[in-house]
Amino acid sequence: MLLKLYKAERVKLRRSPIWLIFIVVPAVPAFLGTVNYLNNVAILTSQWYSLWTQHTLFTSYFFMPVLLGLYCSYLMRLEKNNHNLTKLLTLPISRKELFLVKVLSAGKIIFLTELWIGVLFLISGKLIGMSAEPPVAELFVWCLFGALGGLVMAAIQLILSLLCDSFALPVGISFVGGLTGLIAMAKAGYGHIYPYSLLAYGMVANNNTQQLTAEGYPQFIVVCIWYIAVFTVIGAVIMEKKEV
Repeated sequence: MLLKLYKAERVKLRRSPIWLIFIVVPAVPAFLGTVNYLNNVAILTSQWYSLWTQHTLFTSYFFMPVLLGLYCSYLMRLEKNNHNLTKLLTLPISRKELFLVKVLSAGKIIFLTELWIGVLFLISGKLIGMSAEPPVAELFVWCLFGALGGLVMAAIQLILSLLCDSFALPVGISFVGGLTGLIAMAKAGYGHIYPYSLLAYGMVANNNTQQLTAEGYPQFIVVCIWYIAVFTVIGAVIMEKKEV
């Protein structure tokens, strides 16, 4: 049943307008980050690494939280439109599996978004004439861990979108969450455990000296998986108890 639900979700998303947002929105922080890098190239001397810090400064704290909020609100809105959720909940399907499918769908979109962010980063570097070889292997790790941290946020946002009738309110909460994530990373020192900081932490958003080392990978993965599991269970329980 889980596989059937996931396939049905794929069909619903195939011609979704969410893909236009997926293409366009990440290009904005890529442009802003590149311009910021060019304006400060005299002090940003690490080429690709410096460019990445400028891209992720805009992406991970401002644009990605909004994107995640939009993705999750849209995934839940698909079911709330025309009382589709009410109809679904009357069928002999597991409500817990229904929420899990939403988490898996969000994870797929987030991972593809991170890959697109990586592609835009490489294109930007080439367009401005970077002479050094791009750190492709490191970039893949940053994007992969960014997706993992983003899925933590998505699990929370799906719960909020399930509870809220408003489409915009969870998006606004996600944006505020991104700002609090910036504070947790820059001021409080809790970026490695605060849910709304994990995307930025995984993407090495502050600077390349904070890059996760191989020794730090297991801890980051465990923290993210723990959060994802906890919030998925909470969301599944809420879905299970939701009145038809």
